[in-house]
Order: sequence, then structure tokens, then C-alpha cells
Amino acid sequence: MSFPLHEKTAVITGAASGLGRAIAVALSRRGCHLALADVDEAGLEETVKLLQPVQVSVHRLDVTDRAAVAQFPELVGPVDLLYNNAGVALDGPFEQISEEDFDWLFEINFFGVVRMTRAFLPHLRSRPEARIINISSLFGLISPAEQCAYSASKFAVRGFSQSLRQELRGTRVGVTVVHPGGVATKIAENARSPAHVGPELREERLKWAQKLLAFPAARAGEMIVKATESRQNRVIIGPDAMLFNLLERIAPHRHIHFFEWFLRKFGGWKPLSESSEKQQ
Repeated sequence: MSFPLHEKTAVITGAASGLGRAIAVALSRRGCHLALADVDEAGLEETVKLLQPVQVSVHRLDVTDRAAVAQFPELVGPVDLLYNNAGVALDGPFEQISEEDFDWLFEINFFGVVRMTRAFLPHLRSRPEARIINISSLFGLISPAEQCAYSASKFAVRGFSQSLRQELRGTRVGVTVVHPGGVATKIAENARSPAHVGPELREERLKWAQKLLAFPAARAGEMIVKATESRQNRVIIGPDAMLFNLLERIAPHRHIHFFEWFLRKFGGWKPLSESSEKQQ
């Protein structure tokens, strides 16, 4: 039997755009009520305009704010679904990434997931059936160069989700971990880069990233919601994620070379270390 979403209530972080917005739209089509959270209040209002008629509450929430997250369940009331979607990106070699930026990313991408789960899990346990859906990444399956912070955070989400699922076996709460590939969102546009990367180089790298972020967000959101309905433990989204998940399994030491070839061939990518436009 499927998990019926009609008249359920879902919390979605990062709901102001991209994948979070797409999840919200797909849930509203099924009559699921929504509590939308993000730091971008204007974006949240745009999301609301796209929804089918359901009960919606809008909340400015920073998932790095421990006190605000701890109080959030009392604001939204009974919840059946928690979508931990809020995330950011950080581009560049480890040695060029500041400790401050590395910590900034982890506070959102990983500890934000942990804080939201800790806050809502007691409430989810009280529901007839509930589910936590954590958004990892293709880079929670493979680890390319210049993605140390992002990949580490997404592997952490994956490991946290898998272990939590085992702890919750036999309870009313299930756990799904999602690994999207190149979904068409603003994550690259909003990413941080090392301090030396000037506007021209940043624009060049943004262009190649956007070539690879081509999978429609609406389709990805629909796939995630369908996976919720069917109680899937893991979801891999997009042909790139499916391909490189397979290659990592059959060629654990060589798949990354093909991935880098793929980036160069189809995106025009080159490492920052090869760029002649570095600004010291």
C-alpha cells in the first residue's frame, strides 16, 4: 500500500526556490498541507503562488539557528513529513577554501539536517505514520575534485540517514535519502568560491555549471514525492546520477576519471588550478 499524502502536513526547508519549491508544488497537488521554511521570504511568497489550494504556513527560518529550529515544531503543529532540503554549495580546492566557508556550508547542509530531525522526531513518532526525507546529492555517492566541503556534507547526510533508518526500524517513522544529479536550480548561482576568484572567472564557472544542471526541478520534485508515497529508502534522480552511481560500483577507482572527462566534454569545466585567470 502507498503512503497517502492527502490531508497530511509536510515541513519543507529551502522551499523558496528550486527543489524545495518543486516538492511543495508536487505535494500540494496531492492535497498535502505545507509549512514552508527558508531565509528568503520573497521566494517563499513566490512558491505559495504556485500551489494548489491547501493549508500553507510560511516561515523565515535559518537552519543554523539552534534556538529557532528547536522552537519550530511548536509553531507548525502536528507534522507527518519532514523534507530536509535546505542546502548551499562551495566550489574550489580544499587548500583554497577558508575554514569559515567550510564551516558555513556544514552548518547548513549537514547540521541543519541534524537539528531539524532532532527537533521534529519526537513529534513524528506520535503520528500514525511519518517520514523524514533528507536531500543528499550525486556528490554523496561520488567525490570529485574541488568539492571537498560539499561532498563531505552530502556523504554525511547519506550516512546519517542510513544509520537513523536502522534505529527507527519497527517504528512509525521511515527515512528516505535522495541523491539528485544535475537538477536545474540556483545552487551554482548562489555558491561561494575562494576569495581569489574574480567576477570573470566566477561567471565562466557558473556557465559550465549551468550546462550540467539540466534535469527539470519540477520532474525531480515529482519523483521525490512519488518516492515518499511508495516509502522508498533511497532515490537517485537524473541520468547522470544513475550513471555515476553504477560506475562507482563497478569501477570504484576509475569512475572519477570518467566523471572529470564528462565535465570537460559537456560542461567545459577545468580545475581552478588550471585557470590562467586566477587573481591573487
